[in-house]
Amino acid sequence: MIKKIQSVLIILIILTGCSGKMSELGVTNGHLMECPHTPNCVNSQAKEDEHLIQPILFIGTSKEVQTRLLKILNEWTHAQIIVIQANYIRAEFVSKVFRFIDDVEFYFPETEEPKTTIHIRSASRVGHSDFGVNRKRIEQIRSLLE
Repeated sequence: MIKKIQSVLIILIILTGCSGKMSELGVTNGHLMECPHTPNCVNSQAKEDEHLIQPILFIGTSKEVQTRLLKILNEWTHAQIIVIQANYIRAEFVSKVFRFIDDVEFYFPETEEPKTTIHIRSASRVGHSDFGVNRKRIEQIRSLLE
């Protein structure tokens, strides 16, 4: 009987965790939101090494990279594009097993060069560790854009 109660409690905790509240997202004064103090976030504009990931550099205009990025995101299983703006894209990625949601943001500051810098932020909504999933996802997107 105790094992059944423990199993039910564990399932309830997991299901409650899956409904994680979305933090404030977007670009403010040319910067994506900072990562929380947990290791389940990467950000190309982070000040801490733990969260820092290099921005993606793309040879081409902001419009060209957005078109290519939207194609990649639309083909990605378990991804849904939520916001498309002139210099910003936000998508949600849902994990297969526990249905955890990660928010992934792409920010394209205006430049005059033929090279476009893409700042990125990828963060889990709940939990402490993501076992490197957010970093791996961004690196996979980087390789698909190259």
